[in-house]
Amino acid sequence: MRTRSAEHCFTPLVRSVQQGFTFLRRSAQQGDAFGTRSAEHGFTLIELMVAVMIFAMLATTGVLLLRGSVDAQAAVRGHLETLGGLQRGISTLDADLAQASARISRTQAGTLAPAFFGRAAQDDLPLMQFVRGGWSNPGNLRRPSLQKVEYWWRERRLERIGYNFVDGAVPPEPAVIAQNVTDLKIRYRAPRGDWLDVWSPEKPDDMPVAVEMTLTQGKAPPLVLRFLVGAGAGQTPKGLNAPTEGAPGGT
Repeated sequence: MRTRSAEHCFTPLVRSVQQGFTFLRRSAQQGDAFGTRSAEHGFTLIELMVAVMIFAMLATTGVLLLRGSVDAQAAVRGHLETLGGLQRGISTLDADLAQASARISRTQAGTLAPAFFGRAAQDDLPLMQFVRGGWSNPGNLRRPSLQKVEYWWRERRLERIGYNFVDGAVPPEPAVIAQNVTDLKIRYRAPRGDWLDVWSPEKPDDMPVAVEMTLTQGKAPPLVLRFLVGAGAGQTPKGLNAPTEGAPGGT
């Protein structure tokens, strides 16, 4: 009786121990399987934070590079547009002065105006006023080939006014030749070789030989421009291309 009781007592203990080892073994196997599955199918929070930080740094660098490229392209485009506008203005000035004609005109009030009148830079008066020939007429309009032209410097703009008629016409809207002109100086060369600040001829049909214009745009160095006038445009007067005393910039 005692032997059977002992056997009955030890049998449940052995089963409990075996079941316990089996449960521990299964738990360990499940734990290893869960860790392997997590490593294969996901990232830790630290890894995600590092990845996000690296992506943000790369995105910021790309945006800065793109912004610098866009700003540089815009600056180059603006410089080219300014340079192109100045070149067109210089070409217009050259064409007008080269075809200046000794033609006495009438103002809107009916008074006589000399063939060429020039003064120093002022806001309320034109720089130059003269009549030019060779006015193109692609539309075959009923008008002459002569055109009265005025140049103004006001509100930091160099403007050109081309009248529709030589005598008694109302001035139309001006065309801007150059912008941001912070300083402008102009002189007129007499036939005897003197440079004058104001061209006020003794005879109404007298014209200067050349015009010198010193133009400054913003912080750029002054630009010295010289144009031959009228009949003198086909030849270079003596000493015209000589450097001007105290004139900075180039011609």
